[in-house]
This record gives sequence, C-alpha cells and structure tokens, in this order.
Amino acid sequence: MKQLIKNLLCDAVFQLQQEGVLPKDLKLDIRVERGRNKELGDFACNLALVLSKSARCKPRDLAEKLVQALPESASISRIEVAGPGFINFFMAPAAFQKVILAVHEAGEAYGRSTIGRGRRVQVEFVSANPTGPLHVGHGRGAAYGATVADLLVAAGFEVHREYYVNDAGRQMNILATSVWLRYLELCGEEIIFPVSGYRGEYIRDIGAALKNSHGNTFLHAAQTVMADLPEDAIEEGRGDKEAHIDGLIQRARQLLGEQGYRTVFNAGLESILGDIRKDLEEFGVVYEEWFSERSLVESGLVEKTIERLKGCGHLYEKEGAWWFKSTDFGDEKDRVVVRDNGETTYFASDVAYHLDKAERGYEKVIDVWGADHHGYVPRVKAALAAMGKQPDLLDVLLVQFANLYRDGKKVQMSTRSGSFVTLRELREEVGKDAARFFYVMRKCEQHMDFDLELAKSQSNENPVYYVQYAHARICSVMRQLKERELSWNREQGEAHLSLLTEAHEQALMASLARYPELLETAALNHEPHQVVYYLRDLATEFHTYYNAHQFIVDDEKLRNARFSLILAVGHVLKNALLLLGVSAPESM
Repeated sequence: MKQLIKNLLCDAVFQLQQEGVLPKDLKLDIRVERGRNKELGDFACNLALVLSKSARCKPRDLAEKLVQALPESASISRIEVAGPGFINFFMAPAAFQKVILAVHEAGEAYGRSTIGRGRRVQVEFVSANPTGPLHVGHGRGAAYGATVADLLVAAGFEVHREYYVNDAGRQMNILATSVWLRYLELCGEEIIFPVSGYRGEYIRDIGAALKNSHGNTFLHAAQTVMADLPEDAIEEGRGDKEAHIDGLIQRARQLLGEQGYRTVFNAGLESILGDIRKDLEEFGVVYEEWFSERSLVESGLVEKTIERLKGCGHLYEKEGAWWFKSTDFGDEKDRVVVRDNGETTYFASDVAYHLDKAERGYEKVIDVWGADHHGYVPRVKAALAAMGKQPDLLDVLLVQFANLYRDGKKVQMSTRSGSFVTLRELREEVGKDAARFFYVMRKCEQHMDFDLELAKSQSNENPVYYVQYAHARICSVMRQLKERELSWNREQGEAHLSLLTEAHEQALMASLARYPELLETAALNHEPHQVVYYLRDLATEFHTYYNAHQFIVDDEKLRNARFSLILAVGHVLKNALLLLGVSAPESM
C-alpha cells in the first residue's frame, strides 16, 4: 500500500512539474509512514514540507496542489491535508480486502521481496572456539545470526552463511594438552590437573576415546611430564598458571612428537567440532561453509597479509615484535600482529580472514559477535582500510550475553571449569521452538534474561506458545468444518470479502497488509525482534476475533469470507514463524 501511495504521489509531482509549479530537476525521496492515529488516516506523507522551498510556496498550499493533482484510486477512500502540510490517506475497505487475495495467491512467498536485488551478503556467526560444547550464551548468537540470514534471503539477498573455525592458536593447544592429561590419567598416571586446563567432563570422554583407539601409544610417566615445569597457581599467591600451562604444552609437543601431538590435537578438535555441527543442525542452523583458521596459516595467507601490511608501510618493529599502526585509522592503540617469539597473533589471523572475505566479492560482510568483542571492531575495520578495502563493507552486530534463570535464580556459568548449561541441554529442556523464539525477542544489543519455567509453560504468558496456539486454533477450526461435512469455497469467499465489516476483521486485514513492509524493515535493519512483536500482535488480534465471533455460521457467503481471512492469517503466522526457525503446529 505504501508503494501505491508513492506511485500516486510521483504522478502528482510530475503533473505539477508540467504545470511549472515544481522544477523538473527534483530528486524525489518520497517517504510514506503509517498513521499513528487511525482517525488521522492510515498513511501520512510530508512531501509538501520537503518540496515547499523548491515550489516557493507554503507547505500547506503545496499539499493542496499535490492532492488536486493525485490520480484517482479505488484503493483510497479520501485524502486530507493536515497541520502545516501533511497529506493523510484513508484507505478504502477494498484495499485491505485485496490483501487476503494476495496472501492466498503468494502462499509461502507472501511477504518476501526483491529489494535485495540478488546482492551477495556473507553472514558469519557463532564461530565459537572448538574447545568445548556450545552453551546457552552461544545459543543467542546462533538464533540471531541464523534469523538475520533468513530475513535477508526473504528480502531478496543472496546469503552465504559461514562459521569461522578457530582451530589454531593457544586455546586449542590448551585443549589438546588437557585431553592428553586426561588420557594419561586413564592410563593410570597420577596427574595434578593444571588450573588453566579445560576441566569439563567432555574432556575425559575425549581422552577415553583416544585411549580406546590408540591404547598406550601416547603414554608417558607423570614424573617425566611434570619435571621442571613452572609452578602452577594452585594456592593463592603462589605460582604462575599461564607459564605452567604453556610449559605443559611444550612438554606435550616434545614427548609426543609432531605426528603424535597432531593426533591428540585432532582428536579434541574433531570431537568437539562434530558436536558443535550436530548441535547447530538440531537447532535449525546450517552453514554454506565452515572456514578453518588453520587453513589461513597453512596456505600462507596470514604471512602474505602481514607482508602486504609491511609493504604498505602500516607495520613497524618494536622490541622484536611487529605492530600494526591501527591508531592511524582511528583505533585507540596499535596492535601486535607478530609476537617477539615469531608467532602470529589471533589478530593477524582475523585480518587475513577479513581480507579474504573482502576479496571474495561480497557487497556486504556481516559479523555477529559477542558484545564483549566491541573493542575489536575498530581494529578490524582499520586493517581493512589499511589494505585499501572499504571499512564500511563490514557490519559488526554485537549480541549481548543471555542470562539463564531457573526457579527464579540465575544459573552461574564458567566455560573453563566446565560449569555451564549446554545449548543441547537447553534445547532438550525447553524445546527448539521456545529457545529460538526467546533468543530473538529483544534487540541483539539488549541484555536478556531467559526464564526456563516460562519457556516451558503452556500458557498465554509464554509468547511462543501464544503465537503457535493461534496457528493451531486456525487448523482446529478447519477440522471442525470438515467434521460438519462442510468445506471452504475459496472462490465464493474471495468474492464476498466485502462482508468482513467487523472491527476485528478490519484490524486483521490491516495487520496482514503490514507484513511485507515489516519483513523488509526487519531484514534491512537486522532486527528479528520486529517479527516477534508483529507475531504477538497478530496472534492477539486473532485470539480476540476467535473469542468474539463464530466462523462456522449458517450464512455460506459470510462463512467462506471469514475462512478466507483466518486461513490468510494462518499463512502469515506460519511464514513468519518459519523465518524465526520456529514450527507452526497444527494441534497443541
């Protein structure tokens, strides 16, 4: 409907240009907004205020001329000029009735658009270190990233979903060493497990699998393993836990050799990454690509990126380390890319990875990161600028952590100690639908509290249950129709939509008309929560209609018209739920 009004206004402007009221070289930016007060119209436009200077007349006078020049349309019942020059449009009932026809005609495609024009967008999300199972904190990023990607597809973009596998670096070495130490325990060695090691039960499971497949191949005496290492910080005020774990990593490499260490390393990586893949697939999250950080190093791309920065004069050497001059591009301080021991940093890999993204031909690159990475954004954009890429190519969407509550108490979590609720456990407790829906109920930058009891409840207070129940109710009414040996006559129903004159019916039709516009806005602004709000409003309008009126009435024409309406509501409920990764059950 907005587009119809824009087209009419374009025709009116053209007419005034021909009459000399408006100059012919205007750059039009017609903005039509939904009316906040139904009494002031369904839509409003401030075009007269915008063009009054060009027309050299008062905005209200120009608004009157625009209204006079507007072509007639059966979809508009009347037009009024209000205030200093706003043009208010009142839509005819037939305009909203046509929406029902559009929904039935488009079906699953209703609401989708081509505004993206096939532009290529990459969305990278989750990308959790494969050092342990995904927990409830990762779940929010997974639900948000997947929904943003699906919304962009619905808006006509070509989307490439990607998971960046951090399979290189110190944390992965700590994981491998932790697995080996648990393996040694299972071989009968008495090991004092390091403070900085990964302690979750899943590490023992990987160690057990390693022993089952390799026997005592990697066995070394605990005394040999622990000899002459820096003291761990087991007691407060004593030892250095980081120096101790680094010493253990070096000892593991030394005793196992390159091939043995790689076997242990891969055992941890493959086990955890396999679980991550499975968890995400069962959560309804799929990717076109799993990109390996290790491939950046092994292909030489990290080294080439560093050399490229050196060649551009954006690196300098200080105390044996190489630093990127990120302050030249607005960052708060310069960043190390090569340590004094010759090892490249995580930042160096990230720069290489984003350079690779930039050179793959995407028109937009979207990263979904945890809010604790906000300080990382300027340095990555700085690196892109330093290598001649447009920093605006990259959009970083920051997702706040989700706090989990059980029985009114916050669940405390620690990844390193293994004390956390996994995404799998959450899904098994509340279900995929509730988890996906709850995670996107708020703006990504807002903190959210995930109430387990609410998510499991079958009540109107549970928002996902409330919305799904609206769809199930529509399916139930269809079954009741069949039980009475009646059927919906689509042709008759659509021919008598003018009978839908009740206020509840008018409200539902207006909401259905709003859905395509809502979908575009949610996609372009990366705001899935807008779809959630819309669904809750639509469900409320339907439940109210259901409680106030009978659908299976004796009047055949009215009955079919009402079924045309509620089935259109069912289509939109299902379409929107599926975009959120949530099912639309037919019974509950």
